[in-house]
Amino acid sequence: SLDISQGETKIILGPSGVGKSTILRAILGLLRPKSGKIYIHGRDITGLRESELVKIRLRMAMVFQQGALFDSMTVGENVSYRLREFNLFDPVKIESRVQEVLQFVGLQGAKKLKPSQLSGGMKKRVAIARALAPDPEIFLFDEPTVGLDPLNWYNVEHLIMKLKERQDRTLVIVTHDVESAFRLADSIVMLHN
Repeated sequence: SLDISQGETKIILGPSGVGKSTILRAILGLLRPKSGKIYIHGRDITGLRESELVKIRLRMAMVFQQGALFDSMTVGENVSYRLREFNLFDPVKIESRVQEVLQFVGLQGAKKLKPSQLSGGMKKRVAIARALAPDPEIFLFDEPTVGLDPLNWYNVEHLIMKLKERQDRTLVIVTHDVESAFRLADSIVMLHN
């Protein structure tokens, strides 16, 4: 069993292959558990139809381990993707929101670049900007600093700390890095075997 309170930063810690990322996919409703229940804001999501899950997912955002950016799109198009796909804002507000979140991650000048023109750390920050664009209540991070050099590691952790400053945001961070876990966590759950 795992409880995550609103506004909490929960770290899921454990070695590779233990099921940390699987928990994130289950929270998103991408995987359905064979038994048990998953509650988001008090609502059991395990039996919901896809159309109902989409509404729940709009309140969440996932930053995937490899960033999962669309190579054929610019940074600005990647960041605005969910906003446009679900018609969350009018075009003027979308443009302004993209600028706002790119500035937040320190990439305001990268809007017209393609992912192939970005470093690994920049791709991760674009992925964070894309997750932040619809202003979700719940952020899910899958190994946000894996594969990054020390400077980009620091930059990504710093962004996560800035997200933590808003008490209404819930962050669930999967990692196997103990030092990072202690720096970021309000509480930690350890998976083993």
